[in-house]
Amino acid sequence: MPAATSLKKIRPIQLVAVIFFTVSGGPYGLEPLLSYAGDHGALIILLITPLMWDVPAIFTVLELNSMMPVTGGYYKWVKYALGTHWGFIEGWWTWLYTFVDLAIYPVLFVQYAGFFFPELLNFQIPVCLVIIWASAGLNILGIMPVGRVSLFLSAAVLAPIILMIALGIYHHSGSMHIPATSLKGLSFPSFGMALYTVMWNCLGWDNVTTYAEEVEKPVRSYLISIFAAFALVMVVYFFAIWVAQQSGIKHDTLTENGFPALGVLIGGHWLGIVVAAGGMASTLGIYTAVLLSVSRVPQVMSEDNLLPKGVNKLHSRFKTPFVSIIICSIVVSFMVLWTFADLLIIDVTVYGAGLSLEYIALVKLRVKEPMKERPFRIPLGVTGLCLVLLLPFIVYSVALGGALSSTPKALSAAIFALVALSSAEVAWQIIRLSRPELKQ
Repeated sequence: MPAATSLKKIRPIQLVAVIFFTVSGGPYGLEPLLSYAGDHGALIILLITPLMWDVPAIFTVLELNSMMPVTGGYYKWVKYALGTHWGFIEGWWTWLYTFVDLAIYPVLFVQYAGFFFPELLNFQIPVCLVIIWASAGLNILGIMPVGRVSLFLSAAVLAPIILMIALGIYHHSGSMHIPATSLKGLSFPSFGMALYTVMWNCLGWDNVTTYAEEVEKPVRSYLISIFAAFALVMVVYFFAIWVAQQSGIKHDTLTENGFPALGVLIGGHWLGIVVAAGGMASTLGIYTAVLLSVSRVPQVMSEDNLLPKGVNKLHSRFKTPFVSIIICSIVVSFMVLWTFADLLIIDVTVYGAGLSLEYIALVKLRVKEPMKERPFRIPLGVTGLCLVLLLPFIVYSVALGGALSSTPKALSAAIFALVALSSAEVAWQIIRLSRPELKQ
């Protein structure tokens, strides 16, 4: 990795945009929530789940990143705290999850673009490949172009959603109200899938730290940017779902046709077009931002001799890990045939496993190195940390249990995710055979 001083670095305003796209990208993808949870369960699940699932992750990321603001982020933290073996497992799991995650967005782009040009649905694969490789080219140019594009796309995503929300409130006849919150009558499989939907729309806070050395004043910048992005995400999500409820749109219609259908209902075809354009911008922004984060992980794993040496090769001009970016793009190119529902289950299941290692690393470092400098420190002792970190584990377990008891297709996806997780140990043993000096 080149010296930190030779890198062009992004500032908090750009970092907020990159984080927004890494974690969210707007409410696009949240549409099935009302079908799963109903009017009475949707908002309470939407508000409570991030408190239990995201907030512990955010504070964990902020503390560990303040200790080690380095390229590779979570991989480096786990490796330092738990050893090379678990560092490799963390990197492998995150690589797998991100391949699945990235495969979702080109497919969603085609679906939203189909609102304008329905014939594009017949050319899904070619369009997906164009998106994948155009994003690869942008990432090879470096973090500064990604930051600028993310800022532009943030406006392109938020403007249509804000307009739709404002018109939904303005045109609503009668009193605005929040439906009584209740989970009564909600089946366990539906509850699990509702959790998966919200969890998927709120994951990735650790991903934004893999390029910490490319951020200006990383400790302060991440503290400001992550909290700003979280507030923005939750406000946008709440009002998007609330306005959908007030509009009276059928839940199945929202699930099948997305927020453009809500735009048509609220403001007519022109608003549907604008919202669909926002959905296209959202998928492009998310894909580009997530590729930025994941491409740094195999780079540093290669530098640690856990992947082939060529993976960490940097572009001679832009100083970006172009080989890693190309490898990621090749793998994603083969994964765009999977369905959204299956990818969502696999994505969250694998991600949650990797996140658990970061929680263990946090606790281990509190015990092992209590006096190590932490510019940001969670104001809890070890016992308090352990109790709080039970919250995301509970959410994760309930969501997985709901998926396992759901449809046979969802069960297959969950089982595939568990098999994918086990592949990390197989890969580790293969590496150990070629490198006997590695210790557990």
